[in-house]
Amino acid sequence: MQFFTGLFKRLPTPGRRFVIGVPMAWLLFFFMLPFLVLLYISFVDMGNDIHPFKPLWDSQAGVLRLKYENYSSIFANEDGTGLVQTIYVEAYLRSLAYAFCTAIFCLILGYPFAYAIARSSPALRPALLMMVMLPFWTSFLLRVYAWKGILADQGVLNRLFMALGLVDEPVQMLYTDVSMLVGMTYVYLPFMVLPLYATLVKLDLRLLEAAYDLGASPFKAFWLVTVPLSRAGIIAGFMLVFIPAVGEFVIPSLLGGPENIMVGRVVWDEMFTSNNWPRASALAVSMIALIVVPLALYYRSAAQAAPEKV
Repeated sequence: MQFFTGLFKRLPTPGRRFVIGVPMAWLLFFFMLPFLVLLYISFVDMGNDIHPFKPLWDSQAGVLRLKYENYSSIFANEDGTGLVQTIYVEAYLRSLAYAFCTAIFCLILGYPFAYAIARSSPALRPALLMMVMLPFWTSFLLRVYAWKGILADQGVLNRLFMALGLVDEPVQMLYTDVSMLVGMTYVYLPFMVLPLYATLVKLDLRLLEAAYDLGASPFKAFWLVTVPLSRAGIIAGFMLVFIPAVGEFVIPSLLGGPENIMVGRVVWDEMFTSNNWPRASALAVSMIALIVVPLALYYRSAAQAAPEKV
């Protein structure tokens, strides 16, 4: 890392601008531009038209016509009688709950795995990391769909339970909260393991030896030394799991039931079933703001607090 940092500092000014400009251009083109398109559509009044790309500027009246109801109707009745628990609010809250539980389960399962990889022999680490990344070599859709065969009433688990005499009839596991959390935890677990491993593998083991010399038990040394020093990996892994899990669409569609509708499915239904692109765009923009704004505020406060710690 120091080599690349020194190399970057030795680059001439045009070189630095190019190195920074390439990822910035990528983000502007593939994130900011689609976001601005969604933001534009979210204020459109489609009326009876079939396409959402209508001009917001009324040239005859000389005014800018923005349909704010696309946003207000997310949190209130159509007649605007105040905040209510609409289907959109329920989908948002359900998505946040599933994403949070998924991140917690991934942390519980991923931390021991990442710790074991970081403490393993250097010769074994590439193979263990390959095992973590191996699921990415298979189609995302196939991996999720395979869980239907595992959790179905006549699936692998129920057949095993009945063969062992643990149950007399199939247990309902598919299309429940269990199937949703199992599928989401399985899919997003590598996103937690990798940043945790990157943090734990750089941990200075002399700090643990010092803790042992001062009389700390192995658990106390782990809790007071290892966990705080891996805080950056925990936060990074939590965000890498939580953010995409909030807008998950495939897993709720395949493993979730009518009671497990998340906001990604609601956006899909509004856009392609109801053909209400402005409402769907407003939902998507609200979801992005719900995630990005708190995240930006957190990183800003962390950056401001960093010099004080030094």
